[in-house]
Amino acid sequence: MKKETARQASIRCPIGLFPRQEEEIARLTREIDQARAAAQKAPWAQALFEAVDVLLACEQYDEESLDCRLCRNFSGLRRKTATLVIKAGHLDDRRRRTADDRRRS
Repeated sequence: MKKETARQASIRCPIGLFPRQEEEIARLTREIDQARAAAQKAPWAQALFEAVDVLLACEQYDEESLDCRLCRNFSGLRRKTATLVIKAGHLDDRRRRTADDRRRS
């Protein structure tokens, strides 16, 4: 059997914003993946949310450009993912506080 190699999609950003943000986004994603509990993931997800928002706020967005549309679509998905992780972190915090309160009672 042939071993398949992973190929990374390449988005050609006319202003170079995507590659700069992508490096930070990849780092934050690794941090989220390494954190064990949802509450530990939430701060990294918040930073991811902010990094993705830089791409979504791009003033050079060109609806006619496939690269711009791909960047915007990927960024939108990442933003939704970060939002879910943040919400899960808040739920995890709330659950832990409730459990701690019950133990103290």
